[in-house]
Amino acid sequence: MENIIETPKLALTKQDFESDRMVKWCPGCGDHAILKAVENVFPELGIPKENFVVVSGIGCSSRFPYYMNTYGVHGIHGRAAALATGVKLANPELSVWMITGDGDSMAIGGNHFIHVVRRNPDINILLFNNKIYGLTKGQFSPTSPEGSKTKTSPQGTYEAPFNPGELVIGAHGKFFARVVDTNIKMMSQVFTEAAKHKGTSVVEILENCVIFNNQIHALITSRETKDENQLFLEAGEPMIFGKERDKGIVLRGTNLEVVKIGENGITEKDILVHDPCTEDSGIHVMLASMMPPEFPAALGVIRSVKSHTFEELVWNSVEHEKKTSKLKNVDDLLHTGNTWVKQ
Repeated sequence: MENIIETPKLALTKQDFESDRMVKWCPGCGDHAILKAVENVFPELGIPKENFVVVSGIGCSSRFPYYMNTYGVHGIHGRAAALATGVKLANPELSVWMITGDGDSMAIGGNHFIHVVRRNPDINILLFNNKIYGLTKGQFSPTSPEGSKTKTSPQGTYEAPFNPGELVIGAHGKFFARVVDTNIKMMSQVFTEAAKHKGTSVVEILENCVIFNNQIHALITSRETKDENQLFLEAGEPMIFGKERDKGIVLRGTNLEVVKIGENGITEKDILVHDPCTEDSGIHVMLASMMPPEFPAALGVIRSVKSHTFEELVWNSVEHEKKTSKLKNVDDLLHTGNTWVKQ
Protein backbone atom coordinates (compact mmCIF):
# COMPACT_ATOMS: atom_id res chain seq x y z
CA MET A 1 0.00 0.00 0.00
CA GLU A 2 1.31 3.42 -0.93
CA ASN A 3 2.44 5.52 2.01
CA ILE A 4 0.46 8.74 2.39
CA ILE A 5 2.26 11.61 4.06
CA GLU A 6 -0.05 14.11 5.69
CA THR A 7 1.30 17.64 5.83
CA PRO A 8 0.10 19.90 8.63
CA LYS A 9 -2.09 22.84 7.68
CA LEU A 10 -0.14 26.07 7.51
CA ALA A 11 -0.70 28.11 10.64
CA LEU A 12 1.43 31.15 9.95
CA THR A 13 0.86 34.45 11.70
CA LYS A 14 1.96 38.02 11.20
CA GLN A 15 4.68 37.47 13.81
CA ASP A 16 6.25 34.75 11.64
CA PHE A 17 7.17 37.39 9.08
CA GLU A 18 8.36 40.12 11.43
CA SER A 19 12.11 40.70 11.36
CA ASP A 20 14.21 41.27 14.47
CA ARG A 21 15.97 44.17 12.71
CA MET A 22 15.35 47.72 13.88
CA VAL A 23 13.19 49.51 11.32
CA LYS A 24 15.11 52.64 10.37
CA TRP A 25 12.57 54.59 8.35
CA CYS A 26 11.72 58.09 9.50
CA PRO A 27 8.88 58.33 12.05
CA GLY A 28 5.67 59.01 10.13
CA CYS A 29 6.98 57.58 6.85
CA GLY A 30 4.37 55.69 4.83
CA ASP A 31 6.76 52.74 4.55
CA HIS A 32 5.78 51.64 8.07
CA ALA A 33 2.12 51.18 7.09
CA ILE A 34 3.05 49.33 3.90
CA LEU A 35 5.23 46.95 5.91
CA LYS A 36 2.34 46.22 8.29
CA ALA A 37 0.01 45.51 5.35
CA VAL A 38 2.48 43.06 3.81
CA GLU A 39 2.93 41.34 7.18
CA ASN A 40 -0.87 40.99 7.33
CA VAL A 41 -1.10 39.47 3.86
CA PHE A 42 1.73 36.92 3.76
CA PRO A 43 0.34 34.50 6.38
CA GLU A 44 -3.06 34.50 4.65
CA LEU A 45 -1.80 33.35 1.23
CA GLY A 46 -1.36 29.67 2.09
CA ILE A 47 2.27 29.71 0.96
CA PRO A 48 5.05 28.09 3.03
CA LYS A 49 7.23 30.70 4.68
CA GLU A 50 10.37 29.39 2.98
CA ASN A 51 8.83 30.06 -0.45
CA PHE A 52 8.70 33.84 -0.04
CA VAL A 53 11.43 36.01 -1.54
CA VAL A 54 11.55 39.81 -1.22
CA VAL A 55 13.73 41.60 -3.78
CA SER A 56 14.60 45.30 -3.91
CA GLY A 57 16.82 47.84 -5.61
CA ILE A 58 18.04 51.05 -3.95
CA GLY A 59 16.05 53.67 -2.05
CA CYS A 60 14.23 54.09 1.24
CA SER A 61 11.69 51.46 0.16
CA SER A 62 14.47 49.06 -0.78
CA ARG A 63 15.44 48.39 2.83
CA PHE A 64 12.26 46.27 2.90
CA PRO A 65 13.99 42.84 2.66
CA TYR A 66 15.78 43.53 5.97
CA TYR A 67 12.45 44.09 7.69
CA MET A 68 10.77 40.89 6.50
CA ASN A 69 11.61 37.50 8.01
CA THR A 70 11.84 35.82 4.60
CA TYR A 71 14.50 35.16 2.01
CA GLY A 72 15.53 38.39 0.36
CA VAL A 73 17.87 40.17 -2.03
CA HIS A 74 18.92 43.82 -1.67
CA GLY A 75 20.09 44.53 -5.20
CA ILE A 76 21.57 47.51 -6.98
CA HIS A 77 19.88 50.65 -8.23
CA GLY A 78 17.14 49.96 -10.77
CA ARG A 79 17.95 46.27 -11.25
CA ALA A 80 15.40 44.68 -8.91
CA ALA A 81 13.22 43.68 -11.88
CA ALA A 82 16.05 41.67 -13.45
CA LEU A 83 16.82 39.97 -10.14
CA ALA A 84 13.17 39.17 -9.45
CA THR A 85 12.71 37.75 -12.94
CA GLY A 86 15.76 35.52 -12.51
CA VAL A 87 14.59 34.24 -9.12
CA LYS A 88 11.14 33.37 -10.47
CA LEU A 89 12.52 31.78 -13.62
CA ALA A 90 14.96 29.64 -11.64
CA ASN A 91 12.26 28.44 -9.22
CA PRO A 92 8.66 29.09 -10.34
CA GLU A 93 7.35 27.76 -7.00
CA LEU A 94 8.55 30.88 -5.17
CA SER A 95 6.33 33.84 -4.31
CA VAL A 96 8.48 36.77 -5.43
CA TRP A 97 7.82 40.32 -4.20
CA MET A 98 9.70 43.22 -5.72
CA ILE A 99 9.86 46.39 -3.61
CA THR A 100 10.79 49.57 -5.44
CA GLY A 101 10.32 53.33 -5.55
CA ASP A 102 9.43 55.88 -8.20
CA GLY A 103 13.12 56.78 -8.60
CA ASP A 104 14.40 53.21 -8.54
CA SER A 105 11.99 51.91 -11.19
CA MET A 106 10.98 54.96 -13.21
CA ALA A 107 14.49 56.42 -13.73
CA ILE A 108 17.66 54.29 -13.71
CA GLY A 109 15.51 51.13 -13.68
CA GLY A 110 13.05 52.33 -16.32
CA ASN A 111 14.18 49.94 -19.04
CA HIS A 112 14.14 46.95 -16.68
CA PHE A 113 10.72 47.99 -15.37
CA ILE A 114 8.93 48.20 -18.73
CA HIS A 115 10.42 44.89 -19.86
CA VAL A 116 9.49 42.96 -16.72
CA VAL A 117 5.94 44.25 -17.22
CA ARG A 118 6.05 43.24 -20.89
CA ARG A 119 7.47 39.77 -20.20
CA ASN A 120 4.91 39.06 -17.45
CA PRO A 121 6.70 36.76 -14.98
CA ASP A 122 4.53 35.87 -12.00
CA ILE A 123 5.95 38.42 -9.56
CA ASN A 124 4.37 41.12 -7.42
CA ILE A 125 5.74 44.67 -7.69
CA LEU A 126 5.00 47.19 -4.94
CA LEU A 127 5.89 50.63 -6.28
CA PHE A 128 6.23 53.22 -3.50
CA ASN A 129 5.46 56.58 -5.12
CA ASN A 130 6.29 59.60 -2.97
CA LYS A 131 7.24 61.65 -6.05
CA ILE A 132 10.70 62.49 -4.70
CA TYR A 133 14.12 60.95 -4.10
CA GLY A 134 14.05 60.45 -0.33
CA LEU A 135 17.18 58.41 0.40
CA THR A 136 19.44 60.86 -1.44
CA LYS A 137 17.81 63.83 0.26
CA GLY A 138 15.11 65.42 -1.84
CA GLN A 139 15.90 65.58 -5.55
CA PHE A 140 13.00 65.55 -8.03
CA SER A 141 12.04 62.15 -9.43
CA PRO A 142 10.39 61.03 -12.69
CA THR A 143 6.96 61.29 -11.02
CA SER A 144 7.45 64.74 -9.44
CA PRO A 145 4.73 67.15 -10.64
CA GLU A 146 5.85 69.68 -13.22
CA GLY A 147 7.03 72.83 -11.45
CA SER A 148 8.13 71.02 -8.27
CA LYS A 149 10.77 72.97 -6.37
CA THR A 150 13.37 70.57 -4.98
CA LYS A 151 17.09 70.41 -4.15
CA THR A 152 17.85 69.84 -7.84
CA SER A 153 15.11 72.07 -9.26
CA PRO A 154 15.07 75.27 -7.17
CA GLN A 155 13.22 77.11 -9.96
CA GLY A 156 10.78 74.24 -10.45
CA THR A 157 10.97 71.21 -12.73
CA TYR A 158 10.45 71.55 -16.46
CA GLU A 159 9.63 67.88 -17.10
CA ALA A 160 6.29 66.19 -17.62
CA PRO A 161 6.05 63.42 -14.98
CA PHE A 162 5.43 59.74 -15.57
CA ASN A 163 2.09 58.28 -14.54
CA PRO A 164 3.02 54.73 -13.43
CA GLY A 165 -0.37 53.32 -14.42
CA GLU A 166 -0.12 54.68 -17.95
CA LEU A 167 3.41 53.30 -18.21
CA VAL A 168 2.39 49.83 -17.02
CA ILE A 169 -0.62 49.55 -19.32
CA GLY A 170 1.35 51.02 -22.23
CA ALA A 171 3.95 48.26 -21.74
CA HIS A 172 1.13 45.69 -22.12
CA GLY A 173 0.86 45.15 -18.36
CA LYS A 174 -1.86 42.73 -17.28
CA PHE A 175 -2.37 43.91 -13.69
CA PHE A 176 -2.26 47.41 -12.27
CA ALA A 177 -3.70 48.68 -9.01
CA ARG A 178 -3.33 51.78 -6.87
CA VAL A 179 -3.67 52.28 -3.11
CA VAL A 180 -2.89 54.91 -0.47
CA ASP A 181 -0.50 54.43 2.45
CA THR A 182 -3.07 55.80 4.93
CA ASN A 183 -5.38 52.79 4.57
CA ILE A 184 -3.82 49.49 5.72
CA LYS A 185 -7.08 47.61 5.12
CA MET A 186 -7.19 48.76 1.49
CA MET A 187 -3.54 47.89 0.98
CA SER A 188 -4.01 44.43 2.47
CA GLN A 189 -7.00 43.74 0.25
CA VAL A 190 -5.28 44.86 -2.94
CA PHE A 191 -1.96 43.14 -2.12
CA THR A 192 -3.93 39.91 -1.72
CA GLU A 193 -5.53 40.40 -5.13
CA ALA A 194 -2.09 41.07 -6.61
CA ALA A 195 -0.74 37.85 -5.09
CA LYS A 196 -3.61 35.82 -6.58
CA HIS A 197 -2.98 37.20 -10.07
CA LYS A 198 -0.86 34.93 -12.28
CA GLY A 199 1.59 37.26 -13.96
CA THR A 200 3.28 40.54 -13.14
CA SER A 201 1.15 42.60 -10.78
CA VAL A 202 2.07 46.24 -10.20
CA VAL A 203 0.58 48.07 -7.23
CA GLU A 204 1.33 51.80 -7.07
CA ILE A 205 1.24 53.03 -3.47
CA LEU A 206 0.65 56.77 -3.07
CA GLU A 207 3.05 57.29 -0.20
CA ASN A 208 4.00 60.30 1.87
CA CYS A 209 7.59 61.39 2.55
CA VAL A 210 7.33 63.44 5.72
CA ILE A 211 10.82 64.92 5.34
CA PHE A 212 11.23 65.91 1.69
CA ASN A 213 7.74 65.88 0.15
CA ASN A 214 5.26 66.11 2.99
CA GLN A 215 1.55 66.10 2.07
CA ILE A 216 2.26 65.48 -1.63
CA HIS A 217 -0.91 63.32 -1.78
CA ALA A 218 -2.92 65.42 0.70
CA LEU A 219 -5.87 66.03 -1.63
CA ILE A 220 -6.33 62.28 -1.91
CA THR A 221 -5.47 61.20 1.64
CA SER A 222 -6.43 63.96 4.09
CA ARG A 223 -9.55 63.48 6.22
CA GLU A 224 -11.07 66.70 4.93
CA THR A 225 -10.82 65.91 1.22
CA LYS A 226 -10.37 62.15 0.76
CA ASP A 227 -14.06 61.29 0.33
CA GLU A 228 -14.37 63.62 -2.64
CA ASN A 229 -11.06 62.54 -4.17
CA GLN A 230 -10.99 58.76 -3.80
CA LEU A 231 -12.82 56.35 -6.09
CA PHE A 232 -12.34 52.78 -4.90
CA LEU A 233 -13.00 50.47 -7.83
CA GLU A 234 -14.66 47.08 -7.44
CA ALA A 235 -15.32 44.65 -10.28
CA GLY A 236 -18.93 44.71 -11.44
CA GLU A 237 -19.81 47.75 -9.34
CA PRO A 238 -20.71 51.28 -10.53
CA MET A 239 -18.00 53.94 -10.12
CA ILE A 240 -19.64 55.94 -7.33
CA PHE A 241 -17.80 58.14 -4.83
CA GLY A 242 -18.20 61.19 -2.61
CA LYS A 243 -18.96 61.71 1.05
CA GLU A 244 -22.66 61.34 0.31
CA ARG A 245 -22.07 58.67 -2.36
CA ASP A 246 -23.79 60.96 -4.83
CA LYS A 247 -21.12 61.34 -7.52
CA GLY A 248 -20.10 59.01 -10.29
CA ILE A 249 -18.12 58.51 -13.47
CA VAL A 250 -19.77 58.27 -16.87
CA LEU A 251 -18.38 57.78 -20.37
CA ARG A 252 -19.33 60.53 -22.80
CA GLY A 253 -18.04 59.78 -26.25
CA THR A 254 -14.39 58.88 -25.70
CA ASN A 255 -13.95 60.77 -22.42
CA LEU A 256 -14.74 60.14 -18.77
CA GLU A 257 -16.77 62.73 -16.89
CA VAL A 258 -17.78 63.31 -13.27
CA VAL A 259 -21.54 63.64 -12.74
CA LYS A 260 -23.84 64.09 -9.76
CA ILE A 261 -26.52 61.49 -9.25
CA GLY A 262 -29.96 63.11 -9.18
CA GLU A 263 -29.01 66.06 -11.36
CA ASN A 264 -29.94 66.39 -15.05
CA GLY A 265 -31.76 63.06 -14.95
CA ILE A 266 -28.64 61.11 -13.92
CA THR A 267 -29.37 57.89 -12.04
CA GLU A 268 -27.14 55.13 -10.70
CA LYS A 269 -27.90 53.13 -13.85
CA ASP A 270 -26.03 55.75 -15.90
CA ILE A 271 -22.80 55.30 -13.92
CA LEU A 272 -19.98 53.37 -15.56
CA VAL A 273 -19.53 49.83 -14.18
CA HIS A 274 -15.96 48.72 -13.55
CA ASP A 275 -14.59 45.81 -15.58
CA PRO A 276 -10.92 45.20 -14.73
CA CYS A 277 -10.80 42.00 -16.78
CA THR A 278 -11.54 43.37 -20.25
CA GLU A 279 -8.69 43.05 -22.74
CA ASP A 280 -9.49 46.53 -24.09
CA SER A 281 -7.19 48.80 -22.11
CA GLY A 282 -8.81 52.11 -23.14
CA ILE A 283 -10.94 52.64 -20.04
CA HIS A 284 -8.15 51.31 -17.81
CA VAL A 285 -5.72 53.92 -19.12
CA MET A 286 -8.27 56.69 -18.54
CA LEU A 287 -8.89 55.46 -14.99
CA ALA A 288 -5.16 55.32 -14.26
CA SER A 289 -4.86 58.89 -15.54
CA MET A 290 -7.59 60.34 -13.31
CA MET A 291 -6.30 62.65 -10.58
CA PRO A 292 -7.68 65.54 -8.49
CA PRO A 293 -8.86 68.20 -8.72
CA GLU A 294 -10.71 67.39 -11.96
CA PHE A 295 -11.30 63.74 -11.05
CA PRO A 296 -11.02 61.52 -8.00
CA ALA A 297 -8.00 59.23 -7.93
CA ALA A 298 -8.92 55.74 -9.08
CA LEU A 299 -7.91 53.27 -6.35
CA GLY A 300 -8.15 49.49 -6.10
CA VAL A 301 -7.57 47.05 -8.95
CA ILE A 302 -7.77 49.00 -12.21
CA ARG A 303 -6.67 46.25 -14.60
CA SER A 304 -6.49 42.44 -14.13
CA VAL A 305 -6.24 40.40 -17.33
CA LYS A 306 -5.30 36.71 -17.63
CA SER A 307 -2.30 35.78 -19.72
CA HIS A 308 0.55 33.26 -19.94
CA THR A 309 3.45 33.94 -17.61
CA PHE A 310 7.05 34.31 -18.74
CA GLU A 311 8.38 31.38 -16.70
CA GLU A 312 5.52 29.15 -17.88
CA LEU A 313 6.40 29.76 -21.53
CA VAL A 314 10.14 29.36 -20.93
CA TRP A 315 9.83 26.07 -19.03
CA ASN A 316 7.30 24.69 -21.53
CA SER A 317 9.86 25.38 -24.23
CA VAL A 318 12.58 23.63 -22.21
CA GLU A 319 10.40 20.55 -21.72
CA HIS A 320 9.51 20.51 -25.42
CA GLU A 321 13.18 20.59 -26.40
CA LYS A 322 14.00 17.81 -23.95
CA LYS A 323 11.43 15.58 -25.60
CA THR A 324 12.06 16.43 -29.24
CA SER A 325 15.69 17.53 -29.66
CA LYS A 326 18.31 15.10 -30.94
CA LEU A 327 20.80 16.80 -28.64
CA LYS A 328 20.57 15.34 -25.15
CA ASN A 329 23.67 16.86 -23.55
CA VAL A 330 26.59 19.21 -24.16
CA ASP A 331 28.72 16.41 -25.69
CA ASP A 332 26.03 15.90 -28.33
CA LEU A 333 26.19 19.58 -29.15
CA LEU A 334 29.99 19.68 -29.35
CA HIS A 335 30.07 16.71 -31.74
CA THR A 336 27.51 17.97 -34.22
CA GLY A 337 30.18 19.37 -36.54
CA ASN A 338 31.50 22.84 -37.35
CA THR A 339 28.32 24.19 -38.94
CA TRP A 340 25.21 25.24 -37.10
CA VAL A 341 22.11 23.89 -38.80
CA LYS A 342 18.71 25.27 -37.94
CA GLN A 343 16.61 22.48 -36.44
